Amino acid sequence: MGSIEEKVDLDSDEEIPFSGARTTNKMQPMNFEPSHILLNRRFSASWVIRKVHRISILRSIHIVLFKARINFLLPFGPLAIMLHYLTNKHGLVFFFSLVGIIPLAERLGYATEQLACVTGPTVGGLLNATFGNATEMIISMYALKNGMIRVVQQSLLGSILSNMLLVLGCAFFCGGLVHHHKVQIFNKATAIVNSGLLLMAVMGILFPAVLHFTHSEVHKGKSEIALSRVSSCIMLVAYASYIFFQLKIQNNLYSSLDEARENNDEAEEEDVPEITHWEAIGWLAVLTLWISVLSGYLVDAIQGASDSMNIPVAFISVVLLPIVGNAAEHASAIMFAMKDKLDITIGVAVGSSTQISMFVIPFCVIVGWIMGKPMDLNFQLFETATLFITVLVVAFMLQEGQSNYFKGLMLILCYLIVAASFFVHIDPSNDDD
Repeated sequence: MGSIEEKVDLDSDEEIPFSGARTTNKMQPMNFEPSHILLNRRFSASWVIRKVHRISILRSIHIVLFKARINFLLPFGPLAIMLHYLTNKHGLVFFFSLVGIIPLAERLGYATEQLACVTGPTVGGLLNATFGNATEMIISMYALKNGMIRVVQQSLLGSILSNMLLVLGCAFFCGGLVHHHKVQIFNKATAIVNSGLLLMAVMGILFPAVLHFTHSEVHKGKSEIALSRVSSCIMLVAYASYIFFQLKIQNNLYSSLDEARENNDEAEEEDVPEITHWEAIGWLAVLTLWISVLSGYLVDAIQGASDSMNIPVAFISVVLLPIVGNAAEHASAIMFAMKDKLDITIGVAVGSSTQISMFVIPFCVIVGWIMGKPMDLNFQLFETATLFITVLVVAFMLQEGQSNYFKGLMLILCYLIVAASFFVHIDPSNDDD
């Protein structure tokens, strides 16, 4: 019995390694070949992904920096920085900085439009207005930091006037010429809401000026600033409510007219983004940073440029700075109007004015409060009257919900009157102080 068990054990001991060796020999080539193929596939896939990613980055750089013809003005920015350190010619530094910011503002608008292709028309118009005003806000922050309060007030006022008269006028004019065979329509309800907010902003700016010039302050010099800060907080709350209303409720209450939507659907099919939304976000960050750098040199050269070129600081602040800052809105509004997308045009032009008056100006007052700067809503009598009349003119133009090239021409001519008036205007702030 024992010998038989020993034989069985020996047989089993001999068979186990033999069978195991045989299975391993069979499995080894089968395991080796697929892993080798998978490694090659993973390597080739990662190489292709890196190559495509590199090509997409180069393609994005080509589209944003080299495709647009206006980018030939980009070298003026570095030239302005060089002139700032090598010479004392503030006029040239101001001019080169001004010209260098123009393509950056236009490209900022382009990147925003690419992002708006993903977000839709409502959020797209809001994004265009927000990043379109980034240039004005950056310039205002630098000027406020340097204590140039009147430059802040006049440049922001000029942005409102430029958007409502020049940008909207050019958009109506170009859109009317392209679509001269029909009447262009837009959402009248949305335009009326924006007009109401602009009138509220005029109210917030008007009362501190009236309080100052009627000499009816309880505490001279303090009541005006206190009223400005309280009014700014209220205006910020009103603008936040407007944003909530626009994004959450407006789509249900105020839908665009059916005819306009049918016309827009055909044009929207052609809108294919040229860069991805992540690339657009990256370009927004890069362009905003470069604009902020040039804005510092621009603000430092304003007074010297005014003295060397014999141009009033009021004209530089109200007319020249906003035209550069509104380059993005200008291009976007005209492009959308020529595509018969007036709802987005109104959102860019009038919405940008609403954002400056209800958000940027109160925000600057609050930031000045934090910095210890006496920034207030007293824009002086001449500027406040100009803003009030402009808001009334634009409100009358928008009340019909229709546009044509003649309305655009009227708005452009109104802006020329405003620009001429500020060219002969002397800032009386020194006398009042």
